[in-house]
Amino acid sequence: MTWGKSPLQGQWSEVLSPEFKTPYMRELDLFLEGEARHKKMIYPPKPLWFSAFNQTPFEQVKVVILGQDPYHGAGQAHGLSFSVPEGVKIPPSLKNIYKELQRDLRIEMPLSGCLEAWAKQGVLLLNATLTVEQASAGSHQKRGWECFTDRAIARLNEQRSGLVFMLWGSYAQNKGQIIDDAKHCVLTAPHPSPLSAHRGFIGCGHFSAANAYLEKRKQAPIDWHPPQYQAQLL
Repeated sequence: MTWGKSPLQGQWSEVLSPEFKTPYMRELDLFLEGEARHKKMIYPPKPLWFSAFNQTPFEQVKVVILGQDPYHGAGQAHGLSFSVPEGVKIPPSLKNIYKELQRDLRIEMPLSGCLEAWAKQGVLLLNATLTVEQASAGSHQKRGWECFTDRAIARLNEQRSGLVFMLWGSYAQNKGQIIDDAKHCVLTAPHPSPLSAHRGFIGCGHFSAANAYLEKRKQAPIDWHPPQYQAQLL
């Protein structure tokens, strides 16, 4: 079995472990085992498939940013939506996210594309599909991952309140239709990709809106500063 014991930690394991026994996850398991037997290069590396969950515990989630697929280029994907490891060139969509961050909060353009500092503050950086074949965008869609991440969103929607969901683009907005906007703050905008960012992502103000909502609920806002700035504060 690809999964072995639950790869999730803490409360995420409690709320999602039953999913690993479902038929759709068994089918996904067989598919991933088959890909491994055929020596397919899968991203991110297996130990990072569930990084979004394990870096942002269920009870600490404040903001959810939904992506679609992991990056399919070598060395890019590390389990967090839109994020890349330190030292990797910033992808175009993330560059536009940073442009909006700069416009919205007057934060300098980061040099790093690693968003782990956000994840550790309660920003769940969740892709709908948690794996992809090298150089083959969308190759692991409709294999079961979407059902699994739907369950994760459903559990957050049901068991938590006062979360901020940032839904960028029609794919994320369709996936987020189950979210109760009476319990949570739902922010929508076009996707930050170069093809659509100019249609309303740049100018959406989601970062300041998220913090305003959190502060209204007496929660600490997210420090959206780039990683290199946060490191200087330590």
